[in-house]
Amino acid sequence: MAAAASSLVRCAAAAASRRLLLARAFASGGGETDKRVLVPVAAGTEPIEAAATADVLNRAGARVTVATTDPVRDEGLVVEAAYGVKLVADGRIADLAGEAFDLIALPGGMPGSVNLRDCIVLEKMVKNHAENGGLYGAICAAPAVTLAYWGMLKGLKATCYPSFMEKFTAEVIPVNSRVVVDRNAVTSQGPGTAIEFALSLVEQLYGKEKMEEVAGPLYVRPQHGAEYTIEELNSVEWKCGGTPKVLVPVANGSEEMETLNLIDVLRRAGANVIVASVEDKLQIVTRRHKFNLIADVMLDEATKMQFDLIVMPGGLPGAQKFSSTKELVDLLKKQAESNKPYGAICASPAHVLEPHGLLKGKKATAFPPMSHLLTDQSACEHRVVVDGNLITSRAPGTATEFALAIVEKLFGREKAVSIAKELVFM
Repeated sequence: MAAAASSLVRCAAAAASRRLLLARAFASGGGETDKRVLVPVAAGTEPIEAAATADVLNRAGARVTVATTDPVRDEGLVVEAAYGVKLVADGRIADLAGEAFDLIALPGGMPGSVNLRDCIVLEKMVKNHAENGGLYGAICAAPAVTLAYWGMLKGLKATCYPSFMEKFTAEVIPVNSRVVVDRNAVTSQGPGTAIEFALSLVEQLYGKEKMEEVAGPLYVRPQHGAEYTIEELNSVEWKCGGTPKVLVPVANGSEEMETLNLIDVLRRAGANVIVASVEDKLQIVTRRHKFNLIADVMLDEATKMQFDLIVMPGGLPGAQKFSSTKELVDLLKKQAESNKPYGAICASPAHVLEPHGLLKGKKATAFPPMSHLLTDQSACEHRVVVDGNLITSRAPGTATEFALAIVEKLFGREKAVSIAKELVFM
């Protein structure tokens, strides 16, 4: 009995400590105009939607907290998101019940949306937030499975993942649109509309001018929902012996939207994606939100494997770490010398491939403010460029096209278009 009481005291103390740390995090840094944003996540959450929401709002200046609805477990704050992605949340919803936010935005995914729905603390938080006139949103399955189930879309126009539209309750006015704003509710359709959803939230919080300021460096698609295109030169078949095995290196400072698009989209297509940390531990901290991601293996282990493709996300600090990691550079050089596919997006073409001679004789693109670093800049205006066994792309706003182009080269156009439609990208 004494041991049990002691355990309860320790648990209570730990919970109080977590609440204090989170409260201090809210109180520190930033000015009076900072907006507080809550992005709840759970087992099965769609990682692209969570990352895009957190990343884009962080770019706008919001203080974003990613909090898990999962109960306390031995794994701590690790969240098993969809497609084998392991995220590390900032805290737990249970410890934030008394906190005030300017926005609560729910990512989708299944069973992630169900797990959000079944969190009583979160339901109460969102309802109280809405009753006080707060802005709230949801994407993919979450508008129908979570918000509508809670009765929070009554009399409102809303959208969701197309196959879940029939799950809206009778009180909801369904609209087949990529993003719908009605009063304080913002809803959207899926991973392929996640950046649009996040930018709409920025506009609701900060205004159109701030939204446009944030959208600029993302290089979002000029025409949403359109079929994606690839600039391809010197076309060759990317040959794989069975299931394609893909290495995605990650580092502290890697761009989260680019990283998670690669992992999510390629795993959807059926590729065997190995995420390898080039740091001294599996957990890495990404570029914008300081999203915590857990890699599958350390790079040392990956160097013992053979890959059909090696492809790097961007983010300047991450790209610089890649460039200074001899083991990774050696892997890339061996891949190129073997005429096997390799690629990079955003900062990585300019800061990894170019300085190590991996763009020699090739056409490539890169993050526009860094494209001057490429010796050959003739293809830099394109969003995705394939030159033989090399593939490059520009920015977070081209990340889905980049991943789909890889799917097309590995699995064929029909498969890539199928995935694009599944994402509600086109």
